[in-house]
Amino acid sequence: MIAALSLGLVVGIVLGVVGGGGSIIAVPALVYGVGMSPAEAIPTSLLVVGISSLAALVPRLREGINWPVVLIVGAAGIPAAWAGTALGRLLDPNILMLAFAAIMVIAGIRMLARTKETDGSCSIGPTRAFRTCAPKAVGVGLLVGFLTGLLGVGGGFLITPALTLFLGLRMKQAVGSSLAIIVINSTAGFGAHAAGFTIEWPTVLGFAVPAILGSLFAARLARRLQDKHIRVSFAMLIFVVAAWVTTSTVTA
Repeated sequence: MIAALSLGLVVGIVLGVVGGGGSIIAVPALVYGVGMSPAEAIPTSLLVVGISSLAALVPRLREGINWPVVLIVGAAGIPAAWAGTALGRLLDPNILMLAFAAIMVIAGIRMLARTKETDGSCSIGPTRAFRTCAPKAVGVGLLVGFLTGLLGVGGGFLITPALTLFLGLRMKQAVGSSLAIIVINSTAGFGAHAAGFTIEWPTVLGFAVPAILGSLFAARLARRLQDKHIRVSFAMLIFVVAAWVTTSTVTA
């Protein structure tokens, strides 16, 4: 329970600061810190991260959310999450954890790279421009939704750069939109994993409550931090966790 409380707080802080990325810490934390199996950790992570993302979304509602993009990406991600879940049940748990470590390294590299802010087709209102944006939004939703179902990640570490680089949203709008999409993806992923899964409520609550409180606090704190410091710190944390997951899986 102590491990669940402390690790849940870390997940919430990461979600609140960067608008995503909590799941890539939550799954290994539940597996190696709390002692769950990957089959138990993935749906638990989706439940906790979905609730925590909803809490982190509230302080950002005033900063603007692109709801048309959120709905398209979220809708495309639902069937993709189901497909990822079906594939994940056929794979060895150790393979999933190694795949998880690889995704984390990619996420860390992405965090170290500069995110260029542009006014793309999805950031403006005319119908013609939005028709150009919609196919890109569907592609982003399919990719992120599949990873959500396969690995139990909400996809925030992929959604935010995708929204800024591919769809042209401003960073503040992308962060809020990312959190809204994570809520949708996590709900779909959890629904796909829910069959035959028994929720361990003491562990879930012990993990979720500090995660929610941490996300609310960190979302307010993030306004005072520089983007560069946030990206570098998060990337370093991801590399450490990825090395930990790889070493633990290989030695096991």
